[in-house]
Amino acid sequence: MGVRYLRTSFPRRFALSLVVLSACSALFAVAQARGAALARSHTHSARSAAVGSGPIASAALEQCVTAVPQPERSATFSGEMTAIAGTARMAVRIDVQERTPEEVSFHTITAPGLSVWRSSDQKVKVYKYLKQVTNLSSPASYRAVVRFRWVNGRGRVIKHTERLTSRCLQPASPPVPAPPAPEGPASSSASSPSSSPAAG
Repeated sequence: MGVRYLRTSFPRRFALSLVVLSACSALFAVAQARGAALARSHTHSARSAAVGSGPIASAALEQCVTAVPQPERSATFSGEMTAIAGTARMAVRIDVQERTPEEVSFHTITAPGLSVWRSSDQKVKVYKYLKQVTNLSSPASYRAVVRFRWVNGRGRVIKHTERLTSRCLQPASPPVPAPPAPEGPASSSASSPSSSPAAG
């Protein structure tokens, strides 16, 4: 009986060992699969963060032209924005401000095309708008307040923000030299002979 018990017990123990080993292998495979999925998720998140890490709106002074004649002075400002989730259209508004040496703070100036919302076409991913202002005064400093709007398909503003550009400095014009005084005709006087004292 004892021999029979050993012969029948050994296969059972061996089979039990195989079951335990198979269970461990299955758990290890599940853990590996979860680890791989988690690694892919982290990689995807890192890539998404890298793609969306840039600014969604920026404003800049593209060009500042100084000159002695006032009509030749100009400043060009720009606003650039990137679409976010749910965006159907984007819009930019540029307000130009001026400050002279006598003023404490900037004030908004009025000119054709300024302080007006300019919208992009539908489904545009990146929208950039430029505006040039000419005939600037001097001495004076100019900057722009650029406002941004993200609008969904129903025309509702889902996000808005604003940015400030750097300044365009228009130095004082050099003084205009005074014209030379006109020269008149040369005047000549005749010399009379000196008289000798008369003898009395």
